[in-house]
Parts: sequence; structure tokens; C-alpha cells
Amino acid sequence: MSQLPKEQPLRVHLEELRRRLFIAALAVAIGTVIVFVFHREVIQFLIRPATKTDTPLIFTEVTEMLGVSMKVSLMGGLILALPVVAYELVMFVSPGLTPRERRYVLLFLPAITIAFIGGVAFGYLVLIPPAMGFLLTFNADIAQPMIRIGNYISLILTLLFWMGLVFEIPVIMYVLARLRVVSYKRFAQWRKFAIVLAFVLGAVITPTFDPVNQTLVSAPIVLLYEIGIWLAWLARPKEKPPAAPGADAR
Repeated sequence: MSQLPKEQPLRVHLEELRRRLFIAALAVAIGTVIVFVFHREVIQFLIRPATKTDTPLIFTEVTEMLGVSMKVSLMGGLILALPVVAYELVMFVSPGLTPRERRYVLLFLPAITIAFIGGVAFGYLVLIPPAMGFLLTFNADIAQPMIRIGNYISLILTLLFWMGLVFEIPVIMYVLARLRVVSYKRFAQWRKFAIVLAFVLGAVITPTFDPVNQTLVSAPIVLLYEIGIWLAWLARPKEKPPAAPGADAR
């Protein structure tokens, strides 16, 4: 009988987790179906950087194009469902937050989506064109490139996904500072480590080994971290004004 109070909250949390996961998965599934309707246009949009270099994209397996279509649709569905997924995550952990903290996190849900889309746009417009130009033309006079579309799409989606996550840095830093988990002073002290980590991430995310393309990834990460420090400074607790002289004597 003494174990019932302990088992009941765990069962309730598991039921709540299952319900939240079901809603998030349903949102992703609906988004995937929506993107699949337009998957041809999405694929043509993604392969545009390759077509600018006159490099033919081919497929060598019977199911490759189907797999590419599903992969693009799933990633697009995840992006469309991102607000719902983030909301369900926040609501699951909300019992552990104060009403003020819950309000701050909910208010920044749109910012999370906008930041992710901004990172995807930066990757597509700024990072991918020079990276593809380098990879598809390097020593092309020795061997003619004929790139599998499955390999190309996987690379593009990986880059766009990571750039979307990277652009969440300022939002996360602001929320952490607002919740008083980490202060802006602590973020400022971590600046030198953040710079090193930015160049490590630049080397990992970028598919090329040249420093130019790696800098195109590392520099925005450093800039985003600096923006995050500034936002964390704005989110700092306001200092109370000093008490008037003689106030303690009353």
C-alpha cells in the first residue's frame, strides 16, 4: 500500500508523455503528407545549387528516388510541425516550471521556429552555393562528376538541419538567462570556449576541408553567441533601487 503514492505519479507522467508524443508524431505525419504533395517542387528547389554547376544528378538504385522523396517529405514535415513539437515538449516539462517561467518559454516558441527557419535559409543561400561549387568542380577536368541524388539530398538536408539548430543558440541563451539558469556574465566567461567550439562545429558541419567554407559556418556561430550574450544581458534580473535614507528607521 505504501508504494501506491509513488507509482501513481510515475504512471500519470508516462501517460502524459505518451499523449504528448502521439500529438507530436501526428503533427509530423500531417506535415509530411503536406510536403509530399509538393515533394517534386521541394526536390527541384534543393538541387538548384547543383544544377548551376551543370552537374547531372543520377540515381543508381530502383528505390533511390522513392527514398529521396520520402526523406525530403519527412524533413519538411518535421519543420512544419516544429511549433507543435516544441509546444508539446514545453507542456510536458511545464509542471516543473513556475507560472512565470512557463509564460516566458511559451512566449518564445515562435522565436524558436523563426530561428530554425532563419538557419535553414542561411544554409541554403550562403553556405551551400560555395560549398557545392567547390565540391562539384574540384578536379572536374580529371573526372566528370555524376552525383547520386540520394547522396546529394542527404548532404543538403544534413547541412540545413544543423544550421537550423545552430541558429537556436541566441534564443536558448536568452531563455536560460531569463529563467536565471545561466547569467550573462557566465556566458561571457565561456566566450573563448564558444569560439573554439564554433570552429570545431564548422569543421564537422561543413562537407569541405577548405578554410573558407568552414569559416562561413564558424563565423555565424561566433556572431550568434555574441548576440546570445547581449540577449542574456537584456534578460538579467533588474536591480532593485537603493532604499531611501532613513527608511529602516520607520
